[in-house]
Formats: sequence, structure tokens, C-alpha cells
Amino acid sequence: MLLTQASAAFHHLVEWCVLILEFFGTSVLIVSGVSSIVKWLKKSPDVRTTISQGILLALSFKMGGEVLRTVIITEPVEMFTIFGIIILRGIVAGLIYWEITKEIKIESLYNESGLANGHHHRAEAEQPKQETAAPM
Repeated sequence: MLLTQASAAFHHLVEWCVLILEFFGTSVLIVSGVSSIVKWLKKSPDVRTTISQGILLALSFKMGGEVLRTVIITEPVEMFTIFGIIILRGIVAGLIYWEITKEIKIESLYNESGLANGHHHRAEAEQPKQETAAPM
């Protein structure tokens, strides 16, 4: 009887922890989405990086919940379903991570070239114009 109660309590604890992790994952996704919309409206160049990092963090929380859920699996069908979800989320997380690293590399090259702040236009504008003398 005590073992049954302890098992039920553990089961409920794990379910609550899964819900908390999934709640944080969803919250991170909402906050990063709203933040990205604000950055997009302000025409910020790092919108894609912001939303990608938010999605990746949200997926990490969601995957943590799925991994924790494997502790309370009772049927083999549930196990295959959860493992399938974990594998798919892992693939998506890997693709998003690849996209983030690519985007950060592009942004750093863009910033190093001076194109980010319009330096190439200013340099042309700051050069004094030489007046040509009219032939006499």
C-alpha cells in the first residue's frame, strides 16, 4: 500500500514537472515571438536570430518535458510515440541551430565589412569634391 502511494505520488510529481517544463517552453516561444515582432517593426537586422534562438530554447524545454515523460511510460506504444517526438524535435532543433550559426556568421561578416552602418556611403560623401578649373 505504501509503495502504491509512493508510486502514485511520484507519477503526479513527474506529470507536474512535465507541465512546468512545457509551460516554460511555451512561454519562451511567446516572449521571443513578441520580441521578434517588435524588432521586425523596428527593422532590426537580428530578427531571424532572435526568433531562432527563442524557438531553440523553447524546443529544449519541450524536449526536457518529453524526456521526463519517459520516466512514467507504462505501454510500449507510448514509448515509441514519445521517442518519435523526441527524435523529430531533435532534428528540428539541429536545423534551427544550424540556421542560427549560419545567420550569426552572415551578420558578423556583414558588420565587419562596414555595410551594417552604411560606412561605404559615408566615406563617399565625406570625400571633398574637387572642382575642375575652367580653361582660360
